[in-house]
Amino acid sequence: MASETDYVTLISKDGFSYVVQRSSARISPVLKRMLDPTGAFLEAKDNTCILQDMPGIVLEKVCEYFYYNEKNKDARDVPEMDIPTELCLELLMASDYLDI
Repeated sequence: MASETDYVTLISKDGFSYVVQRSSARISPVLKRMLDPTGAFLEAKDNTCILQDMPGIVLEKVCEYFYYNEKNKDARDVPEMDIPTELCLELLMASDYLDI
């Protein structure tokens, strides 16, 4: 049985690692399934997800979004998140993949 910790590690295709709270990462249904200790994914055992198609700069923004979403989920008049224009397409593809 996998040991469930409060933090998980997300690794980009270029080897950058981001340690995030499990509760934040579970915003993504894809990561939630991958990290489910009752599931059959190896990621649940290691508490690590390797996202082979996602560059580090994009994964960093995705991790920022996880915390941004968790912080502002019940707020009104939420400030806009700063997203560089050159990352918009890649972030759109990442959000589609992670279903967020």
